Amino acid sequence: MLTVLMECSDHEAELAQTLSGLVSGAVEGLVSDVAVLDRGSSDGSARVADAAGCRFYRDWVLSDVLMAARGDWLLLIEPGARLQKGWIDEVMEYIASSSRPARFSLARHCRRPFLKRIVGRVQPLEHGLLLTKRQALDAVAPGMGLAALVTGLKAVRLSSEVVPARSLRAAG
Repeated sequence: MLTVLMECSDHEAELAQTLSGLVSGAVEGLVSDVAVLDRGSSDGSARVADAAGCRFYRDWVLSDVLMAARGDWLLLIEPGARLQKGWIDEVMEYIASSSRPARFSLARHCRRPFLKRIVGRVQPLEHGLLLTKRQALDAVAPGMGLAALVTGLKAVRLSSEVVPARSLRAAG
């Protein structure tokens, strides 16, 4: 049903944290596979991905990765992001009834102060992105990464929340 894609570069701990949160989605039959796209990691990211049963790509072309995805839907997310309770049911319901891209809501305790929301820049994958494999294949261009793929896409806001990876960086 759903292929999860993450791009990493020395994100061993963050990758482990996000993957552990996806286990329940795999148990429920929602997450069919996970692909980790490496950008030159020198840490244990490959070991973490392998231990979790993910496909780990050292050299990759995004269009090839998308073609190899098992799911008809894709979830693009940053290593370190943590999906919160209720995401599985909402995503299952959403993909059964919609074809538009969707983003998660930021967890309440992670929302930026008002002024920072007005002038600050949101990272392209901070809220994650759910889209069909066909939409991704139609948008991909040579040399493109996940962040570039989602930039400019209009997406519906889901009520399910995500704790973004930036909250991990801020705490560390």
